[in-house]
Order: sequence, then C-alpha cells, then structure tokens
Amino acid sequence: MNLRKITIENFKCLYDVSFEPGKVNVFIGANGSGKSTVLEAVGLLSAAMTDRVDSTSLQRKGVRLSVSALYKSHFKSINRKKLTVGLSLEWEDGACPDPFRYDVHLTTPTDDDFWKYHAEALYQGNAKIGGRSHASQQQGSSYVGFYLQDNDPKLAAARKIAQEFSSYGIFQPSTLILRGTVPDTSQAAPLGLNGGRLAEAIDSLIQKKDGDLFFGDLYMEDILEMIDWADDISVDIPKNSYINANIPTMRQVIKFTDRYMKKTAQFTGYDASEGALYVLFMLALAMHPQGPSVFAVDSFDHALNLRLSKKMIQVFCEQVIQHEKCVFLTTHNPLVLDGLDLCNDDIRLFAMDRDSNGYAQIKRILVSQELIDEGQPLSRLWINGRLGGVLALL
Repeated sequence: MNLRKITIENFKCLYDVSFEPGKVNVFIGANGSGKSTVLEAVGLLSAAMTDRVDSTSLQRKGVRLSVSALYKSHFKSINRKKLTVGLSLEWEDGACPDPFRYDVHLTTPTDDDFWKYHAEALYQGNAKIGGRSHASQQQGSSYVGFYLQDNDPKLAAARKIAQEFSSYGIFQPSTLILRGTVPDTSQAAPLGLNGGRLAEAIDSLIQKKDGDLFFGDLYMEDILEMIDWADDISVDIPKNSYINANIPTMRQVIKFTDRYMKKTAQFTGYDASEGALYVLFMLALAMHPQGPSVFAVDSFDHALNLRLSKKMIQVFCEQVIQHEKCVFLTTHNPLVLDGLDLCNDDIRLFAMDRDSNGYAQIKRILVSQELIDEGQPLSRLWINGRLGGVLALL
C-alpha cells in the first residue's frame, strides 16, 4: 500500500486542503494551526471506510468529539456554507496497474448520533468502479459505509485499503497508564491509545535468539543505549519485593534494573522515568506485528528530553518503514526535526499555518540546495522562524 494523496474539505479549520503523505509524516506549526485536526480528519476517513461514523467509532480512533455544528468549517469569510464534510484518499496497490481513489461526503449528526453518507465514489484509474449517491434508490443504509455493504468480489483489490485503515487510532500516551496503575479507557490490541497493556506488548517483543536478547528486531543493547540508566528490562507479575502492595497494578508489570544500583534493587514502571516508558511504547507501536498499519501520534516529543527526541525519531522512522507502516505525527520539539532524514522520500515534513481568513494550510518542506550548502540544522531554522525562507515549500 502506498498512499498518494489525502484531501480534506469543510472539516473544522481544514476548509480545503490536501497533501501527499509518505510513510512517516511529521506536522509542525503553531498552537491552533490545525496539526491535531489533520490526525482527526484521517480518523474520520478511517471510520467512514471501515465502520459506522458516530461518537463511539470516533472515540475509538482518538478523535475529539464536538457538537455537530463545530465539525464543519464556520469561517466568517464563507458566504455559502458547504453542507457536507468531504474526504478523499488516493493510493496505489502494487498488484494493480492503476491507482485507486475513494471519495466520501458526510453530513454531520442532526437528531441522532450518526453521521450520514451523502455520497461515496470509488475509482480505479479514471473509471468509477463503485459507490452511491444520496439520490440512488438502491444505496442501502445511509448510515453504513459502502465498503461494508458492497461485497462484489471485483472490488477485492480496492477493499484492501479498508483493512489497512481499520485499526487507525490517534495515540497520546498518559504517564499513569504507561506506569500500569490506571486502566486505559481507549483500549485496543496490542496497545491502548493512552498506553494501556504496554507490559503485555513488550513481553511479546522481548525474546532470545542465538544467545542474544532482542526487543523486536533490535538488540536489547540498542534499547538500553537510549534508556542509558537501564541495565536490564523485563516483564513480570507484580511482587511485593519491588512494588508497594498499596499500588494498584495490572496483571503484568515492566521491571527495570538500574546500572548504577545493586542488582537486587529492581523496580517497575511505577518508579521508572516516564521517558523510558514512552520510548518502549513508541517502539512497540512501530514494531509490534499486531499493531496498526496506519496510525497517528499527537505530540510525539511527549516526555522526551532534547537529545533523546532526536535519537528516538531516527529509530522510530527506521522501524515504521521496515515494518511497512504509515504514521502521522505532530511535534513542538525542534530536535525531532534534526532526527529526520528528509533525503528519504518516505519521510516527509509538513508545516501548517493559518491564512488571513483562518483557513489552515499544509505545505511540505523540502530540503533545498541552499540549506544543504548552509549546513544548519532544521531545529535552528525552525526556532529562528526561517523555514519558509530557506526551504522550498510545495
């Protein structure tokens, strides 16, 4: 699967935007510029393709719930408001010569909790191969997506995209949930949106091969280099010897050994730094075979110091690409940018701004020859507000 283009119309501050994603897509911009809204728009698209669109399905994907009227753009400059929220996805499947495109127009809830399908269309190349409109007499339920109603075997290749997007979620880990003392209300397998079941996911990734200890595809030593105080990481059942009996825990806990402490002084994620737990969570999300193929992380730099942010994004990008996943990230940390290899077309950086009317704009940032010759890191250019002047914007 190779995503080619995503178009969003009339959704919150995204009145009419499109962008061409890679495998790793990083969005930067000021607070309120629309970064998180892009992640939510992809969540809405995922729900439209794979589920009913209602509060339950949107919450399951990590989309913030609004009152019906606020889902649509309400800019002062709009004279005639659009009636529907429009979403479009273009993608390629290596087994098919022509690309696919899925278009959907949704009306927001009125008297009930369900979004209504106004129109859907599925194209392969320039030919329409499926879909329906609000005027169709045989469109089926207007509250259930086309992909769930049309079982024509000729659409099997186009239907693969729904499988890829079905488990999409916007992950935003919570420290208490990562520590394993509070249950995740947004639970999913293998990881909850807020960090639930981290110990179980890690347990399935830690394994020995030919006498060496691995964490997924990486040597455990590579993980311990990022968590530089840790000498060992394992998963165990809660025991009074390393966790206070008054602390509520899950069935399994992450256990650490500190390289500067005696081997007997082991402790769990409850006493560990939140940065260590966040590193383990992000790597498990990128590596786990049961994890989502397409997902998002809001505020990627959460709980990470500057040096670790740079190293973490490097390793994370490598694992996402290696495991053929696709991720959408937001960040406010300049050092995250320094860990991005923008010469790799699978890794793409987007800057978001609001124009004079308040409309959100998405521009891809490409490394210009001027920037290469100057040799300054992206972090410094971003801090100095020079991204637009030194980088080529598309």
